[in-house]
Amino acid sequence: MRFFTPSPLHHRLGLVCLGVGLQHGALPTVGPRTLDHHVAVIVNSGTGWFKGPDGRRTPVTCPSLLWLTPGTPHHYGADPGTGWDESFVDFTGPATTTYTELGYIEPDRPLVPLADTAAPRAAVGRIVRAARRGNPLLEVETGAAVHELLVSLRRARADIGPDGDPVLQALARDAYQPLTVAQHASRHGMTPAELRTAVRRGAGCSPKDYLLGIRLGRAKELLAATDLPVAAVARRVGYDDPAYFSRLFARRVGTAPVRFREQQGRSVPGGWSDQVPDPDDPPTIGP
Repeated sequence: MRFFTPSPLHHRLGLVCLGVGLQHGALPTVGPRTLDHHVAVIVNSGTGWFKGPDGRRTPVTCPSLLWLTPGTPHHYGADPGTGWDESFVDFTGPATTTYTELGYIEPDRPLVPLADTAAPRAAVGRIVRAARRGNPLLEVETGAAVHELLVSLRRARADIGPDGDPVLQALARDAYQPLTVAQHASRHGMTPAELRTAVRRGAGCSPKDYLLGIRLGRAKELLAATDLPVAAVARRVGYDDPAYFSRLFARRVGTAPVRFREQQGRSVPGGWSDQVPDPDDPPTIGP
């Protein structure tokens, strides 16, 4: 168990780690108490219980995540007969507000079932390794690992399959088709409100913003790696009006499509591919 006190400058990075711990066995009950910062408690094995502000005792089965959020009373513990194996990370910083808005931190759902804890435990392990005494990069390394931890916990939620949310997958497949949000919803047998709720829960944004992010990401790739005219790029990502596409691109990206292409200044020998290389098996370059 280690605790840290990052400087005000480190807080400006957005997230800072305040502490990390690995514990197992018949642990003492925690609380009742209220904290001024966030804690993610990852329960890997064993059983126990959790009480939130309503005082209701909820069973904890593994694997699970306990969200302890600032200003919220909580009380929890492992069953004396079984104990449990837990990892915890204390953290704070202005980025917690955005992570909460995106749905990565869930104050209204303090007990979250997890499908697997391998990736979150790997992120905690990086914090533990960085916590060696005398490490001059301690605050930055542990802060970066907190970002990684939040992403891995989001992906490890039991209500999301290994390949992600099926609604988001379907939206991504249809992203370049000229469909309204209502038409996308109808394709999935949902009302627009139900689709907005599902996308907000899965991606932390509206369906419109989710689709726009996919379209503009693809447009950037085409602009950077091909010689296609801007009008052709617009059509490939679902916009029949190139002028509207250019205005939208400039407003969201901060620069016009033509200027973005000039800034990239890249050519791709042998042509462009949308296949992501396997980092464990990179392509070889011939003689």
